[in-house]
Amino acid sequence: MSIEDIINAANIHQAIHDKDTARLVIDRDKVLDSHEIEGLKVKTRQIKDGVDIDIRLARDTIVEKPVHLCFGVTHKQAVQRIIMNVDIEDNSRITIFSHCVFPNAEDVKHIMDGTIRVGKNARYSYLEKHIHSEQGGITVIPKAKINLEQGARLKTEFELLRGRVGNIDIDYETTCGPDSVMEMTAKIDGKGDDVIKIREAGNLIGENSRGVLTSKVAVRDRATAEVYNKLVATAAYARGHVDCKEIIQGEAKASAIPIVKVEHPKAHITHEASIGSVDSKQLQTLMSRGLDEDKAVELIIEGLLS
Repeated sequence: MSIEDIINAANIHQAIHDKDTARLVIDRDKVLDSHEIEGLKVKTRQIKDGVDIDIRLARDTIVEKPVHLCFGVTHKQAVQRIIMNVDIEDNSRITIFSHCVFPNAEDVKHIMDGTIRVGKNARYSYLEKHIHSEQGGITVIPKAKINLEQGARLKTEFELLRGRVGNIDIDYETTCGPDSVMEMTAKIDGKGDDVIKIREAGNLIGENSRGVLTSKVAVRDRATAEVYNKLVATAAYARGHVDCKEIIQGEAKASAIPIVKVEHPKAHITHEASIGSVDSKQLQTLMSRGLDEDKAVELIIEGLLS
């Protein structure tokens, strides 16, 4: 497969031709294209079925334009392993768009293991956009251990843009130092016999640290979803919130396990979880405006996941 196949699927044409935009394009275990910018070093090493990647952003470096990482598998059957070691040094700032592109998957497994350090007063945003095949023949297993130092900020988003989920098993855990801020969000729409598992955890160990875990999931047909969110506060003035919303239709099944734990009298965590069908009042309102039931349900689910 050519680089154009992956670029077209990820829709990153503009980024590819911009000399001020850093990028890395991988097809299964091969680096097809890469481009660095000042202050950002990206080293890659081919491993069995994948690529080992080291990303280092130098101290006091502000990356103005989003960096594009494209992890593609254009084969119908394949295994892709990605190992990512990310070091964002003090007072730096970067946003990464991670395009995970598996448009032809019939039996593809994508495994990612990430270790991320965000230095003092640094900011790191990792926005993961997935494009899967319509067959659902994909297994995605992303895992990450993240450490935020004093005053650091983290934002992660996981979103399926196109295709069937297949089987997805997310496992992210963040430890927050003093005055740091964590936001982790997952938005997934399951159909057919898709299987969704989300485990996101935050450890608020630093004074005045803050964290929010948000999961928005819709499951239809025979799809299943398990959401496990855990937030633990052990420091003074730590604040956190867990928010899980799941909509089910047809024979789908969903569960949510929010665990909040506070081990300091001056810390505070809240949680909110809801599972069920679409809101009947919203449904009636949309149908009264001329939409049939199926289109009204789709619109409500789009609203949940937007």
